[in-house]
Amino acid sequence: MSKVTKSRYWGMVVYPESCQEDWRDMLTLTGLRCAVSPLHDKDINPDAEEEDKKPHWHVLMCWDGPTTTNAAKAIADGAGGVLYPKPINSVRGYYRYLTHQDNPEKYQYDAKDIQHLGGFVITDYEAPTRTEADRLIREIIALVRENNIVEYATLIEALEDEGRADAFVVAATHTLFLSKYIDSRRNRARVITIDPATGEVRD
Repeated sequence: MSKVTKSRYWGMVVYPESCQEDWRDMLTLTGLRCAVSPLHDKDINPDAEEEDKKPHWHVLMCWDGPTTTNAAKAIADGAGGVLYPKPINSVRGYYRYLTHQDNPEKYQYDAKDIQHLGGFVITDYEAPTRTEADRLIREIIALVRENNIVEYATLIEALEDEGRADAFVVAATHTLFLSKYIDSRRNRARVITIDPATGEVRD
């Protein structure tokens, strides 16, 4: 008896020429959290002499629990996914492949063009590496300095307003450091005077 493959995360490829016109709406109605790549219309086929691949989308589908190949295929068939859905080992890795982020030899698509369906948020599936966290903290510090932010709440709201989900997560998990840094900047900026009559410190 063949082993039943199960996974919480599946990927499929959708071609404009064969998909349902409302395939994104169909995916949304399933309630699954999905990420859809920009249209890959500039890919080159490495097995042919500069022959372009057919335009296509890569789609990442996320279930709350392990699901079978047949269940994933039913969703793919309904949307018009031509290639058999495949289990995904790394949501983060597949998400980065949506724009070829880790494949500099391939055309680099804009991450801003990734579509998120069903409330998909990549930060729910990844934790930044130490190097990435350090880089983001430096970016946050630069934001604080450039905008003279003197309240931690202002920082959090600014990151949310700018859609910086990656930096938001780092700021939310480094609360003590960043709040102390912001407090220190605010205290340093205070003008302190001493009342000559009473000797009391005045702001």
